[in-house]
Amino acid sequence: MHMQKIIVANWKMVVKKEQLVSLVEVVGQADKTNLEVALCPSFVHLTEVASLINNKNIGLGAQNCFWVEHGAYTGEVSAWDLKDEGCQYVLVGHSERRKYFSESDEIINKKLLAVLEVGLTPILCVGETKEEKDAGHTLERVREQLQKDLVNVILKDSRIIIAYEPVWAIGTGDFCKPNDAEEVQSMIKEEFTKITGVAEVAVLYGGSVDDKNVAEFLKQNSIDGVLVGGASTKVEVLGKLLANSI
Repeated sequence: MHMQKIIVANWKMVVKKEQLVSLVEVVGQADKTNLEVALCPSFVHLTEVASLINNKNIGLGAQNCFWVEHGAYTGEVSAWDLKDEGCQYVLVGHSERRKYFSESDEIINKKLLAVLEVGLTPILCVGETKEEKDAGHTLERVREQLQKDLVNVILKDSRIIIAYEPVWAIGTGDFCKPNDAEEVQSMIKEEFTKITGVAEVAVLYGGSVDDKNVAEFLKQNSIDGVLVGGASTKVEVLGKLLANSI
């Protein structure tokens, strides 16, 4: 299995241009011997971050993409263009895209296939809402998302990373207990193998991950890394989080 732990920083619409240098610097200085680290800035900062991370052993990811190669789609950015900008990863199906932009599993599936077609690594986000959790439907909901999002996926030389992000934990400070996350992520691995026929997949945990709880998550057998939001936008916290991830 993937020996390195994967740390993905999702800067959402939070990090400003003047913060980029110091954030990349702290990641550049971190010991990444056993870490695969990717930064996901906003579209407008991709070019600058690509130049800042040069030769620093840091990956570049986008927060979203469109599924058509080119055309009259005002405001959209294609996976093909993201590849040209130097991206290696693309977040697909983040709960904020599902919630605020009404992205259905059908749309997410199209985006996932486009990302794979251009040779990038999609980071597919799945997770249940508070209502679904309280009703005891966590496993059922996440399984359903995987089944719909992974339709027609054929993996040859490419890979998919899955991020389990309980919606109720994102940005709330209310993180999932590591052993509960472990149960869901173990199911995700089994379901992924059933759907794709691929024996192994890296599964990340996301949802109020910070420098204080990251080590506990990374100790779990089925947690191969973390997708970090708010904590990755503050230089000091991000530095500590990376140090505590080794």
